Amino acid sequence: MAEVVFKRATRIYSSLDRPAVNALDLVVADGEFLVLVGPSGCGKSTTLRMLAGLEPIDSGSVWIGDRDVTFMPSKDRDIAMVFQSYALYPHMTVAENIGFHLKIKKIPKDERARRVLEAAKILDLESLLDRKPAKLSGGQRQRVAMGRAIVREPQVFLMDEPLSNLDAKLRVQTRTQIAALQRDLGVTTVYVTHDQIEAMTMGDRVAVLNNGILQQCAPPRELFISPVNEFVAGFIGSPAMNLMRATADDLGASYESLHVPLTPEQRTALTSQAVTIGVRPNDLEVRADGGLDAKVEFVEELGSEAFIYCLAEGSDKEIVARTDGLSSAKNGDHVSLVPNPEGVHLFDTATGARLPA
Repeated sequence: MAEVVFKRATRIYSSLDRPAVNALDLVVADGEFLVLVGPSGCGKSTTLRMLAGLEPIDSGSVWIGDRDVTFMPSKDRDIAMVFQSYALYPHMTVAENIGFHLKIKKIPKDERARRVLEAAKILDLESLLDRKPAKLSGGQRQRVAMGRAIVREPQVFLMDEPLSNLDAKLRVQTRTQIAALQRDLGVTTVYVTHDQIEAMTMGDRVAVLNNGILQQCAPPRELFISPVNEFVAGFIGSPAMNLMRATADDLGASYESLHVPLTPEQRTALTSQAVTIGVRPNDLEVRADGGLDAKVEFVEELGSEAFIYCLAEGSDKEIVARTDGLSSAKNGDHVSLVPNPEGVHLFDTATGARLPA
């Protein structure tokens, strides 16, 4: 196990007008499960590949433990990688697939068999060791790929969207297994996904990237409660935070019939009169009056909860509110959306930065 450190790590592609990863400073603690998340093209996979040695670094450095691995070949970095594609050898059994790297390394046969069996026990693959990949389900193939990484006993696990090929139900089950497995093994893990729900449910910390720049790295709860800027606020959470473009006036920040007070510190921090009001669906209460006037467009019933999709009166902005299940709201109803004062987030529209509380 080892700490992973990115020091101003930068990767530039000549085909892009900006760095794919720009001056990344990031520390992954020894034994930590860190998730890299962001939209397509944000630089998360490039970051993982720089750590793996599959992409060169144009400036800065990458460290694993006390070793500068910036220019070190992948094979010497003591890492194990699990890809989106399982990349199993179809002519080999599960046991042979798991132990293939050990065979290449000329690990003695008895030691190889012991490590393969240990990995199979951890992943509940003991009864499948003699099968070939064609006889396995998608989830079982994914666990074989995990076993191939585990037997190497690396300092760092690298996982690049390993659940993307699984159906929705199996993804939920398998992400729980991976998170539990990582905690049992205690191996430093860097995990890449585009799915923010996956990121929030698995990581000890989540690093959010956009356009090659690290936006925020924090525990999932902190990202949800205190997003550092408008991008993180809108990206983290499902459904996403409602973001409303408002104008600062004598009353505070005004958006249609909604008014939010501004503190002197918040007014001072503003670089213009443009303010973004952010409210998560669970912090909006559906009432008869007293808040933002809106018309119900659609009600999504999920049993224990419901999401009310509305259009703000006077605009075509969609606003989502969460209520308890079996909501009484109906399509076409006129309602008032009242934010919980403690759940209101304010951002400088010009810079995207969060305004002080």
